[in-house]
Amino acid sequence: MLDVREQIKVADYFVIVTGTSRPHIRAIQQEIHVRLKAAGVSHGREEGGDLGWWVLMDYGDVIVHVMQAEAREYYDLDGLYREATEVQWRERALPELPETKQRAVGS
Repeated sequence: MLDVREQIKVADYFVIVTGTSRPHIRAIQQEIHVRLKAAGVSHGREEGGDLGWWVLMDYGDVIVHVMQAEAREYYDLDGLYREATEVQWRERALPELPETKQRAVGS
């Protein structure tokens, strides 16, 4: 998670997540969407979900990038925003997100 307020004006934070495959990227994207929607948070736009290479989820001040490892290396957002401060989110108290309902196999 990067604090990009000093680098760009369209967002305050970038959350960059790496997935292992297209199905994994889609699963991560879906989980983020479902949990935040259940918490009352909605996003304005979402791009790249069809391809599962790089999904961008725009939550206003926070933009989530869910990328395959190759896309993350190629586009190098970490390097592009290397002057941004990395947010030590593991050290912060985070709100509990609602649990999602488990779907029955075959549903």
